[in-house]
Amino acid sequence: MTSERLVQVVLPGIVAPEGLQIRHTAVPSPGPGQIVIAMEATGVSFAEQQMRRGRYYDQPPFPFVPGYDLVGRVRSTGPGVDPGLAGRRVAALVKVGGWASHVVVDAADAVEVPDGLTAAQAETVVVNGITAWQMLHRTARVRAGQTVLVHGASGGVGSVLAQLARAAGAEVIGTASARHHDELRALGVTPVDYRAGDVPERVGELAPGGVDAVFDHVGGRSVVDSWHLLAPGGTLVAYGSASTRDDTGSKQWPVLKILARTWLWNALPNGRRAHFYNIWAGRSLNGDRFRARLRTDLTEVFAAVRRGDVSARIAAQLPLASAAEALRLAESGTAAGKVVLTP
Repeated sequence: MTSERLVQVVLPGIVAPEGLQIRHTAVPSPGPGQIVIAMEATGVSFAEQQMRRGRYYDQPPFPFVPGYDLVGRVRSTGPGVDPGLAGRRVAALVKVGGWASHVVVDAADAVEVPDGLTAAQAETVVVNGITAWQMLHRTARVRAGQTVLVHGASGGVGSVLAQLARAAGAEVIGTASARHHDELRALGVTPVDYRAGDVPERVGELAPGGVDAVFDHVGGRSVVDSWHLLAPGGTLVAYGSASTRDDTGSKQWPVLKILARTWLWNALPNGRRAHFYNIWAGRSLNGDRFRARLRTDLTEVFAAVRRGDVSARIAAQLPLASAAEALRLAESGTAAGKVVLTP
């Protein structure tokens, strides 16, 4: 019996960040086809901010352990799993459960992290990197010479998306608050202050013929504006409803409204397309294909970080026991990069 203990951060209900609870219990053993990952880094994403408010579209019932993704070393392997995986650094997308010292996952869901990346660096681009890569290359299929608009270009997904788009040879217009404009210019992104003036008007001045793709996490009125900014043949990719984070009422309604709009817009004979991106799409229908695609795309993102095409921006590293402080920092909107939790 090991003296090592499992430490988990528990979200007990709709609480302030200080309402998070710490739970100690025995380290689990892996079942058939499973591995236990000793967490080295996990992150605070927008999903956890919504879950704390009970606003994430398909979050589990309270109480549960949040944590959308993690990076760590394989501590033990279950029956049917190559024992040679033990000790290797891997990343996993889990949706919930990542805010823990040890996490059980299916071995098929683990993606090896290449040498040359620290756990914290890799963590910054797991959920953010997969989301950005798939929206850019699989959904919008952006090509060199095109012009794209990235809302929230200094945020977790937006900053990775902007850098990947630049690496693909696209011109990028990015919305952000004024304090982030110099950072965006250094990346070759043309910044637009979403807090000052009319964003559609400013984007229209920069791209009079419209943009080839818009990536919108804001939802609400922004999605409508984004659709109208598209050039003929352009693609809108909506992937969230950040503007409704503090709303009350149905948490499904903001997403359903976006889905209804995309369906109606796609019925119009104008050559433009609208999509609502869901990172989990296809998993229930074809799990093997889903995993293969995820592994391929995350491997591409890790390679982009190693090449320097994407910077692994770490806003802060805090211990797991300081999850409340980390969540409050992430929610403040002042952090540039990913807030990372470590054991």
